[in-house]
Amino acid sequence: MKKLELKFYNEDDRTVTYSLEKPVEPADPQAIKAAMEEIIAQNAFTSSGGDVVAIKQARIVERNVEDIKLD
Repeated sequence: MKKLELKFYNEDDRTVTYSLEKPVEPADPQAIKAAMEEIIAQNAFTSSGGDVVAIKQARIVERNVEDIKLD
């Protein structure tokens, strides 16, 4: 399963990550940056270390799980 991770810095200069499942691909860097800037401008999210205040990075993360048959 793939997730889009939006990483921000908060007021304590710590990283805050928000994950969105099933991102649209290919990713549009300009749209993602604009959305992250809007999140900061609207003060949409907060964290235990205060409001998010700056963009750190965005990335798509894929997790693969393989069951092991235990007979």
